Amino acid sequence: MLASRWLGSRRGLTLLELIIALAILSVLATAVLPLAEVTVKRNKEVELRRSLRLIRTAIDDYKGDYDKAVQQKKIITSINETGFPKEMEELLQGSDWGGLYPFKKKYLRRIPRDPFDAYDQGWGLRAYADEPDSTVYGGSDIYDVYSQSDGIGLDGTAYNTW
Repeated sequence: MLASRWLGSRRGLTLLELIIALAILSVLATAVLPLAEVTVKRNKEVELRRSLRLIRTAIDDYKGDYDKAVQQKKIITSINETGFPKEMEELLQGSDWGGLYPFKKKYLRRIPRDPFDAYDQGWGLRAYADEPDSTVYGGSDIYDVYSQSDGIGLDGTAYNTW
């Protein structure tokens, strides 16, 4: 009877039990949060690599079709033309290359977004005549794209060098 009265009057946690529970939770949180941040960054890096590969492959395919159309005399070129797209939208709109294809061949469904583009700057562009590591776009055509982020990857390299 004394034991049942003692158990019946106890209605919650003591202050000491709450402090211990909060201490355990804070230790777990300090261990989990950095891992979650690294996971988020790693996922963004994978998305950046995938986007760069997708755009660069589309540019290369565009150039390959241009060269094929020139070789088969489907289009006539000028001396200054490199065969690379003048605008990113050309990869979206596509071309039939003077009858090389019976349809407009499109190279991208949409232009992927740079996951590290915090200021909505878009992709950095390089023309065929630009230096390989140039950050100033020549404007004549699009030979390469890069991230304009100043961030550093988990592997220690800058995102704008990928």
